[in-house]
Amino acid sequence: MAGMKRSWLGKRVVRFGKKARFRLGRLLAAQSTVPNSPVLDLKLFPFLAPLEAHWQDVRTEFERIYADPEKLPSFHEISPDQKRISKAGHWKAFVFYGFGERSERNCGVCPKTAALLAGIPHLQSAWFSIIGPNYHIPPHSGVTKGILRAHLGLKVPAEPERCSMRVDKEKIVWREGRCIVFDDSYEHEVSNNTDETRAILLLDFDRPMRPLGRAAHRFSIWALKQSPYFRDAKRNMIQWEDRFEANYHDWEAAAR
Repeated sequence: MAGMKRSWLGKRVVRFGKKARFRLGRLLAAQSTVPNSPVLDLKLFPFLAPLEAHWQDVRTEFERIYADPEKLPSFHEISPDQKRISKAGHWKAFVFYGFGERSERNCGVCPKTAALLAGIPHLQSAWFSIIGPNYHIPPHSGVTKGILRAHLGLKVPAEPERCSMRVDKEKIVWREGRCIVFDDSYEHEVSNNTDETRAILLLDFDRPMRPLGRAAHRFSIWALKQSPYFRDAKRNMIQWEDRFEANYHDWEAAAR
């Protein structure tokens, strides 16, 4: 009987959460000072220009990190809630920021990338996102409309049209050294139909909004940080950083 009661309560909580998220999304969209479209014009975000101007510095640091890909964690090893879309070792991550929390150690390993990220206003998350050959990330959507996402192409397959992302009904193809901006609260999916790896610098920043929207968004991020979703990811990130730091010192010694 107690189990049935907990199950009933859990379903009520889930339904309430979905309704609250929908209503919050409508509020944030109404408060937005940029279009509420799946893909947005890069010109609206001039602070991303330095990433494109110095993208080769970012790629150089990425290539050093990716020298031994097996030592990088899969996305779901950092965030267990992503197991549905991150399988085996097909999606790797190297995290600089997570919901505003800066990884001092990872930023120290990639100082030029970290310096560029420091110039992004209201940065929430940033990481190298690496998709292996012939891998498909199924349809999914982000947790809030209060955040916009940018991708900087670092390593794109030779046939870019075969490696793309669908955001709602729009198709995105990455280009090395170029940024794209989209609203990940829309359903999106990634297909890499090539024998090559695709790598980007992924970053999330606060959507430009009027005061009421900014206040509602700040509260929603605070609430998210109290959840197991955030706490588990943070704990896993710290544990992985400990292992990576030891491995990285070994790589540096071997390179001398």
